[in-house]
Amino acid sequence: MAKSQATFNKEENEKKKNKKKKEKAERREERKSNKGLSFEEMIAYVDEDGNFTSVPPDPARKASISQESIQIGVSKQTSPKEIADPTRKGKVTFFNESKGYGFIKDLDSQESIFVHIKGLKDKIKENDKVSFQIEMTPKGKSAVGVTLVR
Repeated sequence: MAKSQATFNKEENEKKKNKKKKEKAERREERKSNKGLSFEEMIAYVDEDGNFTSVPPDPARKASISQESIQIGVSKQTSPKEIADPTRKGKVTFFNESKGYGFIKDLDSQESIFVHIKGLKDKIKENDKVSFQIEMTPKGKSAVGVTLVR
């Protein structure tokens, strides 16, 4: 007696394919026989709480919103101090002339602000008192218009 050419895995794969075909055909027949719901039965409404309901909303409860009252984004917040005087005072904590950069410690906020040689109006060195303005760069705050305070 000769052995069958089909292996166990081939037989299993064939059974799975046939089972999928049969299920697909059953679903197709079910859709054909059950034509589905009418258009009115398929419509769903959303109530004021965001829940789905089959009852249409009451037009008397509709709230009116004007376009002017809608705010997109956040308005820029500026402190009155920055508007009044953008010039700040600070002390040079580090400056390397050969590399052309350093740091200034702001006397008001005590934060360390980067300064590049391009932003200098006067020559500076460590422990000098300076006045400067702040410019936002992609890497953070940077001091510009740096001048010595005498």
